[in-house]
Amino acid sequence: MQPDWPREVHRELAAAGVRVAGYVPDAGHKRLIELCQADRKMHAVPLTTEEEGIGLAAGAWLGGRKCVLLMQSSGVGNLVNVLGMVKVCRFPLLLLVTMRGEQGEFNPWQVPMGESTARVLETMGVAVRQAGEAETVAAHVHTALRLAFEANAAQAVLIAQRVIGIKSFQEQTHQ
Repeated sequence: MQPDWPREVHRELAAAGVRVAGYVPDAGHKRLIELCQADRKMHAVPLTTEEEGIGLAAGAWLGGRKCVLLMQSSGVGNLVNVLGMVKVCRFPLLLLVTMRGEQGEFNPWQVPMGESTARVLETMGVAVRQAGEAETVAAHVHTALRLAFEANAAQAVLIAQRVIGIKSFQEQTHQ
C-alpha cells in the first residue's frame, strides 16, 4: 500500500508549528492543500503567482509565524528574482515542490523547468532534497523544516512526478 504522503507531510508541518501555508493551486498538492485548509491552526493562503509566496513567508517570519510554500516545478522559474531577497535577508523558507517534466510527462512545456528546477534553486542558494519515493517525502520534509527554521535557511523538497502520479493527455482533455 502506498503511503499517504500528504497526511504525513501535514503531520510534520503541524508538529513543527507551521501556521501559514501559501499555495498556487496544483493537482499534485491537492490533498495536502485540503489538509492545510481543514486545519484550524493553519491559515491556507491561495496565491496567484509563486513570487507572492516569498513575501508571504517573509511577513509570516517577521510576525513570528512559520510558513511553507506549496508549488509546482514550473513555478520555480517565477521565483528567481525574489529568491535574492531570501538570500540577503536570511529568513527561513520551506518550498514543497511537486515535479513536472520528468519521465512520462505529456506536456512538453513542463519539461525545461522540470529538468532545471534543482539547479535553479541551488544556484539561488536553496538547499534541495529530492523525494523520489512516497516513503521518503515526510522524512525529507522533517529535515528541511528543522534546517529552515533553526538556521534561517532556504530549503526545498522536490516531490518526484512518480510520487504524485503522471497525468496523461487523455485525463487533461476530459476534466
